[in-house]
Amino acid sequence: MNHDEQTITLPQRAERFSVLGASERHLKMIREALGVKVTARDRTVRLAGEARAVAAARGVLDQLAEAARDGRRLSGAEVLTLIADATRQAEIEADERPEPASADRALRAAWDDTLDVYSSGRPVRPRSANQSAYLDAIREHDLVFGVGPAGTGKTYLAVAAAVHLLKAGAVKKVVLVRPAVEAGEKLGFLPGDMEAKVNPYLRPVFDALHDMMDYSSIRRFMLHDVVEVAPLAFMRGRTLNRAVVILDEAQNTTRAQMKMFLTRMGQGSRMIVTGDLTQTDLPDPGQSGLADAIARLGEAPGVACVLLTRADIVRHPLVQRVVEAYGEEADAPAGGSPRRPAPDPPADNPDG
Repeated sequence: MNHDEQTITLPQRAERFSVLGASERHLKMIREALGVKVTARDRTVRLAGEARAVAAARGVLDQLAEAARDGRRLSGAEVLTLIADATRQAEIEADERPEPASADRALRAAWDDTLDVYSSGRPVRPRSANQSAYLDAIREHDLVFGVGPAGTGKTYLAVAAAVHLLKAGAVKKVVLVRPAVEAGEKLGFLPGDMEAKVNPYLRPVFDALHDMMDYSSIRRFMLHDVVEVAPLAFMRGRTLNRAVVILDEAQNTTRAQMKMFLTRMGQGSRMIVTGDLTQTDLPDPGQSGLADAIARLGEAPGVACVLLTRADIVRHPLVQRVVEAYGEEADAPAGGSPRRPAPDPPADNPDG
């Protein structure tokens, strides 16, 4: 792989804002889509990374600067189009084409039979046949639906798989996503800044992450955009390459939201969608995007559906009794073919 670095001088004042976008949003889109390191300071932008990607990023910034000089501010969709066009042009000039199969091989090669992830000094391992099938599905498929009641390890094992792939260098980013609908309120009505508004919704995925990584590492990864925890609404307009993207509590997505999320997948990525179809907080549970997606995609190549049952619950023993008392064991989703090996007896395991 050829490495390249380039420095670009930006226009002044208002034109600079048009090039970078609000809160440097355009730079973040370039970084996400092309996998280059982008640093802006004063009137310069430094690009570093694979030569073809740097060339594409340079082409996008040149076109943004030209638009700014003409007094035009481009929308997010227009910037994404520029990125796609610049990528194709860079490939033509380099006389090569993308090789998604190589990224897929890297994902598989990074994972043998065990996870290089630890919680409280102990390796994170599946504790039932269903949990093993779940991890196997994540390893072998680009898109995995993990469905089951509370406490079956859906989120926890998905985060563990993501941390493993990140440590192995098979992906460059982990994105943890949740729909912010549990309280039935708009975010704008909640107190505090945006971080304070969304933190309560994202706390469960933070908890799983904190079990497997120390606080300083998590903070460093988040500052460098290696680990991102975000509400679902923030996913619109993005393309996520070489990333593990986890959508938690997916039963609370609408059909439109699920379609938007699933179309964010880029080259060399894994998507893991978890949820409990018996615990939706939508006004009309029949409109759940999770059930609809499984019905539409359950049999598609590259997609796996895994059903976890109350026998896989590994939290406090009372959780299993609560699920039994309320009759919350999820049925097999319509339209899919969930893997259902005979479950082992539950044992100690991180919850999810």
